[in-house]
Amino acid sequence: RGYTPRMRVRLVSLGCRLNSGEIDALARDFSAVGHCVVASGEDADLMVLNTCAVTHRAGAESRRLIRRLRREYPQAALVVTGCYAQLSAHTARALGADLVVGNQYKDALPQILHEAGILPSPEPLPYESLVGVGSTVRTRAFLKVQDGCNNSCTFCVVTLARGSARSRAQCDVIADVNKLVSLGYQEVVLCGVHLGAYGHDHGRLDGLQKLVQALLCETDVPRLRLSSLEPWDLQPSFFGLWQDVRLLPHLHLPLQSGCDSVLRRMGRRTTCTSFRALLRSARSAIPDLAISTDVMVGFPGESDVEVAQSLEFVRSMEFAQMHIFRYSRRIGTLAADMPGHVPEDVAKHRSSRLHELDRCMQSRFRQRFVGRKAFDFGSVGAQVPLEIYFNKEVDRLYVTTADPGMFHIFDISNGVESPSLITSLPTAGGSHHCLLYTYDAADERSSEDLGGRRNIKKKKG
Repeated sequence: RGYTPRMRVRLVSLGCRLNSGEIDALARDFSAVGHCVVASGEDADLMVLNTCAVTHRAGAESRRLIRRLRREYPQAALVVTGCYAQLSAHTARALGADLVVGNQYKDALPQILHEAGILPSPEPLPYESLVGVGSTVRTRAFLKVQDGCNNSCTFCVVTLARGSARSRAQCDVIADVNKLVSLGYQEVVLCGVHLGAYGHDHGRLDGLQKLVQALLCETDVPRLRLSSLEPWDLQPSFFGLWQDVRLLPHLHLPLQSGCDSVLRRMGRRTTCTSFRALLRSARSAIPDLAISTDVMVGFPGESDVEVAQSLEFVRSMEFAQMHIFRYSRRIGTLAADMPGHVPEDVAKHRSSRLHELDRCMQSRFRQRFVGRKAFDFGSVGAQVPLEIYFNKEVDRLYVTTADPGMFHIFDISNGVESPSLITSLPTAGGSHHCLLYTYDAADERSSEDLGGRRNIKKKKG
């Protein structure tokens, strides 16, 4: 449109979906004031790294990325924000950051960089010039609606890094979703550190339920998804929202342990009995619901008996997918000073047992859909209804069937009833055929490329 971007900005993020949502919002903010967001490998004048500190490995990865970006782009300005930057600002500066910005200020980053003399004066572009930006790159947008947490989980450092719980105004969230729809996004994921506490800081215990109702009524978003929700924030009436089919049938409900004594030491505000009752209510209200969870192993004092109890409970829950991680000691948390820290080799063995169980549960969940048309993909890119076929040997599955001239690759890691388009590609000779792909999430250590590239491996046959 005859406008030359003033600075080339590269945005790098690692960690949770909230970090992804923040970096996506920054991409739109920088573009809106005339700057050009570039991908990995392109020249950049400014780099912004959104760090993570949830585990010691995440902290180490944050340090590695700071060093690498400083080495690869010695002439560019390097701005570091996120949880690691919040907790270890001096280290981030020592590793090469030109500016460290705390979590509470990152949403205003373009203005802060202008005031620091790093960016030219922001001059908003006409909104219509942004329409369509990003629609050919992604169909799913992560939108932060809440930040901070008032829980006191003894293992978690996020409260120290993110502060107390606070919610965005409902009218602002509605406006953002409408804007994302106009930009071509087909799915919006609502994110927060403690998403279920949305509105609690304003005295509205049903704040999240009211927000979702408003979004379904006042926007035309084709698909809406909720990110992680603490089980104690939900009441059975909440699940009535899924009568609107645009709200995708997927819930991520962190369990952390299937043993009540461990849950008490963790400071978790739930029990196995209440968790089981919640899942029963959710599944009775939402057909074919995919429920994923987080499970920790190696928490201080965890005994073999407690591990066995946890495994048995997890097995009975029949999750669609588990995120399994080993306890990581974080300075400043109550668990860091607890006795009985579990040796690393013992924690690894316990983790492997859970991973084996996870593979079995994922397979059983997928088998429920064999031979069924699980979703009409017409709304996400294909022009004809598509059938899904399964290969029992595949853990994480991506399936596509082709309409003439094109085939479409879909992410169904959150359940086959909740697909998200990864890409569309031309077929050889325009023939109809079925392709099968797998995706190993472990290969995606950080989201450094706003194009959302993934490691997709073609299966023979």
